[in-house]
Amino acid sequence: MKLPSSLEIRVFDDNRLLGIRAAQQAARLITDAIAARGKARILIATGNSQIGMMDALVGHNEVDWSRVEGFHLDEYVGLSDQHPASFRRWIRNRFEKRVRPGSMSYLPGDASDVDSAAAAYGAKLFSEPVDLAFVGIGENGHIAFNDPPVADFNDPLAVKRVTLDEPCRRQQVGEGHFPSLDAVPREALTVTCSGLLRSRSWVSCVPDLRKAKAVKDALEGPIAPSCPGSLIRRHPHVTLYLDQASASLLSDRSALIPST
Repeated sequence: MKLPSSLEIRVFDDNRLLGIRAAQQAARLITDAIAARGKARILIATGNSQIGMMDALVGHNEVDWSRVEGFHLDEYVGLSDQHPASFRRWIRNRFEKRVRPGSMSYLPGDASDVDSAAAAYGAKLFSEPVDLAFVGIGENGHIAFNDPPVADFNDPLAVKRVTLDEPCRRQQVGEGHFPSLDAVPREALTVTCSGLLRSRSWVSCVPDLRKAKAVKDALEGPIAPSCPGSLIRRHPHVTLYLDQASASLLSDRSALIPST
């Protein structure tokens, strides 16, 4: 497994420690950006794989959160921000209310004109550099809501409306966010693959056995939209945080860093 020097892979036995270490790195990147430019701009991922990291990150009181501008990766089309599965609700409760950042901008999936809202959000997001993006990898290899059928590594858009594929929607049911496949929205707004590439650094937490095949495809398969997560091998600064389960299918573990 020949990996680019820009990609560091750390593997943990303990998922709690994985979250702590990822949060430590994120806090350093945020404070470095504030020191350099007077503020930091971050893209927040949601979902079960991000909970441990986020719970640790909000405890980093050395970060001047008043100088942090927050954005997020994706949101379901047509879903209220009060719905239990809303990513806006996730971020509001797990991040915004706990640290009170200087600003928090949300993708309005229930806007009356979704496409115009996506364009306006993309323009605001990339009006200045983004210092850090938290980028997970889904069971089907997606990053944000760029599923294999719609992922475009050269997308001209920064944010767009997409159709979710069935494996992605089944993941949302399996994680307990919706009671059935029919309840999962069929469309979402997402920061695109090319948009994600604009972020200066990625911190990617991808634990759990159900992510093992996606991790293997991302690291050992072709760099192609068939596994959007393979884009981590093109980004100039990524740290990938795995546990033993999500790393279990890798054929060559020599590039992995055992972590404590």
